[in-house]
Amino acid sequence: MHFKPVVENFCFLEAPRVDERGIWFSDCALGGFHCLRPNGQIDSWLTGRKFIGGMAINDDGKMICGGPDGLVWCDPATGATGVLLDAINGELLPGCNDMMPDGKGGLYFGTMNYTAIKNGVRWGQAGIYRLDPDGAVTELVSKLEFCNGIGLSPDGRNLYHNASMEGTIAYKILPDGRLSEGEMLNADKDCDGLAVDSEGGVWIALTHQGFLLRVRPDGTTDRRIEIPGGHVTSVCFGGSDWRDLYLTTTSEGAPAIVAKGGVPKTRTGRVLHAKSDIPGVPVAKTRFRLSAA
Repeated sequence: MHFKPVVENFCFLEAPRVDERGIWFSDCALGGFHCLRPNGQIDSWLTGRKFIGGMAINDDGKMICGGPDGLVWCDPATGATGVLLDAINGELLPGCNDMMPDGKGGLYFGTMNYTAIKNGVRWGQAGIYRLDPDGAVTELVSKLEFCNGIGLSPDGRNLYHNASMEGTIAYKILPDGRLSEGEMLNADKDCDGLAVDSEGGVWIALTHQGFLLRVRPDGTTDRRIEIPGGHVTSVCFGGSDWRDLYLTTTSEGAPAIVAKGGVPKTRTGRVLHAKSDIPGVPVAKTRFRLSAA
């Protein structure tokens, strides 16, 4: 695959998403989420918000973002913002990282304890949850260390999750919406974001190694692609035929520096684009009713 940079001179890029408005991405170190428009212009929102490790697109065009205090939303058309979820059963969320629409208007998301990370207390406890359009929250997986990429199989019957420092785990989605016991799909611990293609292949970003893997549903590795410049953090499909493949990358050493509360000096984070011979699974939009208080 031939990767071409379409965005450059950022720091710690994450959360790629694509729609007719452009290519969306965040910068966990410098803050905010951004959109590369078709005319080449880059627009920015929530510039004071760092650690946006995941985003989803709502059906009204609003963007849902993770971060240290839960899930927030922003309307790029007006700049209006609000809180979608900041507590579960009265307990404040420690933070939200990656996410994936569930195809029913709701959202799967993973939590992350940003305070523990900043204080050097390993990673803290994390889990995977589902947020329904009516606001109901269901805990699906608990006692995880580090939640990262989430994706769904083409038939919607399996959920894939990158548990960084452990591997990529596959869960069956049960009839009641809960998840089965997880099975290890790929044991590479260097996993960050992921995306799923129409054949069921799981594309896994290996951050420190600088590779993109494609793993079949049976766990066999189909492709191992070296990424120019390395340090790939996440991956998504887009375009009218879902064959446009986008990767986000980070400046060398940026995750460790940001985890300690610092800001990296280098600006080598990029968004890369390539064409895929296999289309991705179309990502649904969430259907939350979002309005400013």
